Amino acid sequence: MITEQHTSAKSVIALSCLAADIISQLDQKKLVGISGSSLFKKDSRLQGITHISEGQNAPNLEKIVSLKPDLVIGATGFSNVPLQKLQQLEIPTLSTKVNSWQSLEQLTKTLANKIDIDPQLLLNSYKNFLTANQNQNISTLILVSRQPISTPNKNSWAGDLMSKFGAKNIASELQGNSPIGGYVTLSAEKVLEANPDVLIIVNAEPNLLNSLKKEPFWQKLKASKNNRVYVFDYYGLVNPGSLNAIEKACQELEKVF
Repeated sequence: MITEQHTSAKSVIALSCLAADIISQLDQKKLVGISGSSLFKKDSRLQGITHISEGQNAPNLEKIVSLKPDLVIGATGFSNVPLQKLQQLEIPTLSTKVNSWQSLEQLTKTLANKIDIDPQLLLNSYKNFLTANQNQNISTLILVSRQPISTPNKNSWAGDLMSKFGAKNIASELQGNSPIGGYVTLSAEKVLEANPDVLIIVNAEPNLLNSLKKEPFWQKLKASKNNRVYVFDYYGLVNPGSLNAIEKACQELEKVF
């Protein structure tokens, strides 16, 4: 029987911030290129690593090829086009998707396997992000936009993370036609009908909290009346972003619940 030889990747480019962070935690020497992101501006670990894109701009394929990577990692949906072009150039690629805690752990194991590193220490550190108390069952609604009003269901990173803290996500089982997988749109009537104990507003668009406060339903909500409205960063709760962002989101959720 012939077994396929596993070749360890020695030079990795990460188009996804989360993958870049995980690789750098596992073995920083393997990371040769990353996308420029506000998440990493103050991260001394990633200074000096070549940026193959900035902000929302598409990755520079010439720069990627010049770094001679033996693996390029992207995020499903965001990196489809560059990954397809790199495959045509016969550069190995990996498309990743993290929409649950389990998928974060699985991604860490997959990346560790690609660069031939034991992931256990890093996986153990994730456990410290979570609180032991998971039986609160407090009715909660996360709002990420106003027009339309958008909220995560159980098939999203935010929805799964909330369940880890015992929050009862009102939109957990709802299905909808939102273009973003794992998200549903709600009418103002639905929000009022749900009337959550806790409202979490995500900084996904400027001044979202102030614009929601102008909605007629706002003053009628239990969460507004009882001053249980919390503002969260986009990274960590909606987009996992980085391990540091995830840890911060977990700390904030622990305070809320």
